Amino acid sequence: MNWKEALTLAKNGNLVPDKRVEKSDAEWQKELSPEEYHILRKKGTERAFTGEYCEAHEPGLYACRGCGTPLFDSRQKFESGTGWPSFTVPVKDNAIQYKSDNSYGMVRVEVMCNVCDSHLGHVFPDGPAPSGLRYCINSASIKLVEEKANA
Repeated sequence: MNWKEALTLAKNGNLVPDKRVEKSDAEWQKELSPEEYHILRKKGTERAFTGEYCEAHEPGLYACRGCGTPLFDSRQKFESGTGWPSFTVPVKDNAIQYKSDNSYGMVRVEVMCNVCDSHLGHVFPDGPAPSGLRYCINSASIKLVEEKANA
C-alpha cells in the first residue's frame, strides 16, 4: 500500500473484506464504553498523548476493538511524535477501508475497519519507508493481542 493507492481506494471504493460484521446502534452502545462508542461509531478522536497505546512497545497484533479483526502488527508501529499510535502498513490490504474526509476544513483520508466500519483514525503520506504512510490510530479503536512468549 502506498499513498497513491490509498487515495485511489478513498475515491473509487475499497477492497472486499474477508467477512462483514454488522450490528445495530443499540448493540454497539451496549458492547462499547462511551468513549469507544464516540470514537468508533461517531468518528470521534481521543486527545493527543492520552491513549493507552501511544507509548506501548509490547509485541503482538492490534485488532479492531469493535470486531476483533487484526489490523496492525506491532513491528510496524513507530514513534511519530503526533500523540497517537502510528503504523506504516496494515496486516492485510483489505483490513482497512479508506474514505475521503473533508471535515474541519481539512482534506484527509479516514481509515476504518473494513469488516465493521469502525472509525480508526487517518492515514497520511509522511511516514517512514518503505510505504511512506503514517496510519494515525486512536488507541480506543484498537486492542493489543499480545504474542505468547515461547516457553
